[in-house]
Parts: sequence; C-alpha cells; structure tokens
Amino acid sequence: MNPKTPTGLEPEPGVRQPVPHGAPPGTPPPPRRSGRGWIWFLVIVALAAGGYYFWQRNNSAAAGTAPEPGVKTGKKGGRGMGGPPPVVAVRARRGNIGVYVNDPGNVIPLYTVTVKSRVDGELMNVYFKEGDLVQKGQPLVEIDPRPFEVSLEQAQGQLARDQALLANARVDLGRYETLITQNAIPQQQLDTQKALVAQYEGTVKTDGGNIDSAKLNITYCHIAAPITGRIGLRLVDPGNIVHASDPNGLLVITQMQPISVIFPISERDLPEVRKRFHGGQHLPVEAWDPDGRSRIASGTLSTIDNQIDQSTGTVKLRAEFDNRNNELFPNQMINSRLLVQMKQGVVLIPTAAVQRTSSTAYVWLLQPDDTVTVRDITIGTEEGDMSEITSGLDAGNAVVMTGVDKLNEGSKVIPNFQDEGGGRSGRGGEGGRGPGSGPGGQGPNSGRHQAGGKGSQ
Repeated sequence: MNPKTPTGLEPEPGVRQPVPHGAPPGTPPPPRRSGRGWIWFLVIVALAAGGYYFWQRNNSAAAGTAPEPGVKTGKKGGRGMGGPPPVVAVRARRGNIGVYVNDPGNVIPLYTVTVKSRVDGELMNVYFKEGDLVQKGQPLVEIDPRPFEVSLEQAQGQLARDQALLANARVDLGRYETLITQNAIPQQQLDTQKALVAQYEGTVKTDGGNIDSAKLNITYCHIAAPITGRIGLRLVDPGNIVHASDPNGLLVITQMQPISVIFPISERDLPEVRKRFHGGQHLPVEAWDPDGRSRIASGTLSTIDNQIDQSTGTVKLRAEFDNRNNELFPNQMINSRLLVQMKQGVVLIPTAAVQRTSSTAYVWLLQPDDTVTVRDITIGTEEGDMSEITSGLDAGNAVVMTGVDKLNEGSKVIPNFQDEGGGRSGRGGEGGRGPGSGPGGQGPNSGRHQAGGKGSQ
C-alpha cells in the first residue's frame, strides 16, 4: 500500500478539517468517519430476517398442517401457521325412527250436552257449583213441581169418575143382552149401549194418559245429569221463570274423560293410513302444544271421516285420549302427530351433520388418518334432530357435525367425538366402529320427509 495514500481515517490532502471549539492551539483536527458502516449493518439485518422466514416456513411444512379456508399452499392439506382445525364429529349408528304425519288439530269432546227445561216454571233449587265434575244421574236443578202435582190430582179424579160411568154402562149392557134374547128391547138399543161402553173405555184410557203426563212433568221438574262430565258456567239463577222454549238452556255439561282430537291430513297420506288402520293396527297419536315444544298427551286413532274436503284436499281424523289428568281442554288448539310407521334398524346421523346443495346432500366423512372427504348421501325420513341415511354411509362411519366451514377436500383435522348424550369425548380414531342401535330422535315440528340426492358408497 502506498504510504501516501490516505486511509479512511485520514483527511484527504488539501482538505482542512475543522478544529473543535475551545481546543488549545496546535490541536490536530479529529479524523473523518466513513458512512459505509451503516450499509453493512442493514445488509446483516436483512440476511437475518430472511433466514428466520425460511426457518419458519420449513417448520410449518414439516408439521403437515392444513391450510386455512381461502389460503392456498403448494401441498395438499397444507395450512399456514395455525395447525389442523378442531371439529366435532359423530358416528353414524343404527336405530329406530318414526314416520309421522303432523297437522294442527282441535280438542273436541265426545259428548257435549246443553241441559234445557222441558216444562215451564220457577227454578227452585240448584244442586251444583260451576265447574263441578258430575256423574250421570246426579241431581242438578229443581223446577217448582206443584202445578203439575195439581194437574195429577185432577187427572186422577177424572179417571175415577169415568171408571164409574164405564162400570155402570157395562152393567146396562149385560141387562140389554138378556132382554134381547127375550125380544123385550129392540136391537138398536143394545147396539147403542155397546157403543156407550166403548166410549167410556176410551175416556178412561185418556184419563190414564193424562195421569202419566202429569207424572212425567213432575219428573221433568227434577233435572239430573244426562252424562258424566264437567259443568260450565250457570246460565240461569234460582227464582227465574224458565221455559221449555228458552234457547240457551240451564247449563252445559262437557265430557272430559275420554276426550278426542280432530285433525286433518292430506289426501296423499290417506291411503297408507287407511291401509294400516283397517289392517287392525293401533296408530298412536301425540298431542303437542301449539309451539311444538312439549308433548301434552298420547292417544290412538279411533276413526276416519267418510269424505275428503275438496276445498282443502284433506280428510278429518279423530283420535281418542283418556285425558286422565285433564291435560286436554275442549276447543284447545294443538299440534297432532300421527305415527304411521316405525322404521327399525336404519342408519341414523344428526341432521346438523348433513350439508346440502341445490341438488344433492352430502357429509364430510372422517377418514382413519384424521383427514376429511366429501361423501354424497341419500336422506330418507327426517324426524326431529335425526335423519335416516338410505345410502352413502354405514353404521360406524364418522362424519363432521360442526366446524365444516374450515374444511377442504383432504384437510387434516383434530376430531372431538360427540357421544349419544350430547357430550364430547376425546380424540377419535378410526371411523369403522360405532355405537349400537338406539331410538331415533323425536320432535314436534318435524314432518314426513323424503329428501336427499343419490348416494355413493
């Protein structure tokens, strides 16, 4: 190196360096600093950042994580930096599921009687309280019987008089029959006497009818319950004059036990219902509240109407309920559920696991290596929160129920299995084993459905 060549710490020849203020005379100027050190510092920082980036990328690729939805990677099932997504899975099982026909209905009593008076008179006594449950034959009200008792005495007196006249006419007829043999009287007199006897006999018979009528009116004054049932509000009060022509009557009795529900079904469902009903099967019917949240009572189908309503295309059915605890009330609105068929031993999965497109239904099938794939299925009956799978799945297959929005074909997941009671179990293994058979789900708002696309095994 040329000793005359200035270094980075020496000033260039001919360039005067500034002397610090306050320095003593003869102090040499400070050496000049070079700016190339900052450039090397920035280069080192950039190299460190690039190395850290490639190190993180290699670690993520080695972990085999699945990509986030919408993040594209170069490897199948790859994922960014978050790892495999957790999902809730459930296994398909064999069980029973019912085919129901759901329609709104009304609670209609089997018997409702408006008790009216058959005679005119003053209402003397009332032997019941509003809302009482009365038995058949129990006394209810009493109408003043005295006018009819007087009529009975008059009819009895008239009968006694006419019986005496009849007896005298028969004695005279006997005399005339003797005298006619002696030619002592004309034949006409004998015939007249016979007619008189027949006339008195008719009068006596009429008097007997008047007596029976008076006794019947007295009976009508004491009104008893014609059926067993519950009494509604009283329509008249004691002291009122009631008439046989009054339109409202005295009270209303409604039979509460048993009670019936009348509900319509579509004419499309009628052939299958008639086939099973006339075949001797007892078809269960459930009554649910109008919101479809709780079951009120259970009964059986008792009869089918004899014609279809052309305006609605429905036919009315009647189901009977024992109503032991008076769960059903007359004219109450309910949702009826007629069990037409119970399918047994079919493949069932929760309806929440079924995904749909415009034309098909499918599920995310969990593979033994904890990856997922799309599997087309065919849905049979849907009841409550359970669905029957007619093709596409076997009992024991595991399907994803929640977390499907994070999945792609071949994505690797962390499955948490949901047991039959609704809880979650630990990480699952292979999808070839599952629980045994059990009852299908039930719910009030589900009807009879046949849906789904073509399945593939």
